[in-house]
Amino acid sequence: MTHRRSRTHAVLLAATILSVPVAFTPVAVTPAYALFGFGRIVFDPSNYAENVVQAARALEQINNQIQSLQNEAQMLINQARNLASLPYSSLQSLQQSVAKTQQLLGEAQRIAFDVQQIDQIFSQQYANMDLSASDQQLIELARERWGNTVGALQDAMRVQAGVVGNIETQRAELSNLVGESQGATGALQATQAGNQILALQAQQLSDLTALLAANGRADALTAAEQAAAAEQGREQRRRFLEPGSGYQPGNAQMFPGDN
Repeated sequence: MTHRRSRTHAVLLAATILSVPVAFTPVAVTPAYALFGFGRIVFDPSNYAENVVQAARALEQINNQIQSLQNEAQMLINQARNLASLPYSSLQSLQQSVAKTQQLLGEAQRIAFDVQQIDQIFSQQYANMDLSASDQQLIELARERWGNTVGALQDAMRVQAGVVGNIETQRAELSNLVGESQGATGALQATQAGNQILALQAQQLSDLTALLAANGRADALTAAEQAAAAEQGREQRRRFLEPGSGYQPGNAQMFPGDN
């Protein structure tokens, strides 16, 4: 009885539902992210563009900082190059050349390059000759003066040979210094190479000075010898032409045994 009543009730409910007209109306569908509890995502073009611009500016600042660091590093490298010392030095070679020339000047014969010695010898043999000395003494003085002149000429030629010998050394040093100057990595190396080239020129000037001194010494002694010889010649000529006691007649025997 109860089963029959429940079945009747279900049939009536179904009939009621089927009798209701169906209306086709739009149905609002709730998004999935709303069902799961997420917030709504909205794309803002202006905000996106501003973020892109800010990122680009930040990247540009980073690039500028990198460039600045690279410039500072290059500046430090250049400073290190400018402070680097020249690895080549011609000082020893130049000093040896100067020492050779000085040695040749120091080996001057008879009359050295000394003021006191020059004054003493000139006073004795050239300026204040004792014209009252005997003929033999005058001849000895003339030989001394001739020896001084010959020695000075020989000294001048030895100095000339020494200066010529230094030319090859100077040429080699100049070539090395020019090469070092052209290959200099910094200002200090270029300056040091230039200073050594100036030192080489100073050494050449010292050789030239020594050569002029030796040649001038030889010329001076030659002129002094000629002047002293002229004065001595006048004295000897005066003695030769001075009237003597004259001819004194006497007996002469031409053939032995004659009476």
